[in-house]
Amino acid sequence: MPYQYKVVELREKWLGGKMSGDKLEGVLNEHAADGWRMKTITGADVKGRLGPGGVEGLLITFEREV
Repeated sequence: MPYQYKVVELREKWLGGKMSGDKLEGVLNEHAADGWRMKTITGADVKGRLGPGGVEGLLITFEREV
């Protein structure tokens, strides 16, 4: 079966200034309710829209069957 993929960027600021297990769990459950399964989580410097620097964040890859 073919799969569809979705990548979600979570910036540290979006998570309230620090990575919170509860907030991450909420994001995972929200996507799971729409049929997405978490494939990978990668720590990364996520580039901001303002300025040249990045912030710590996560790239979460989800997949689901099409």
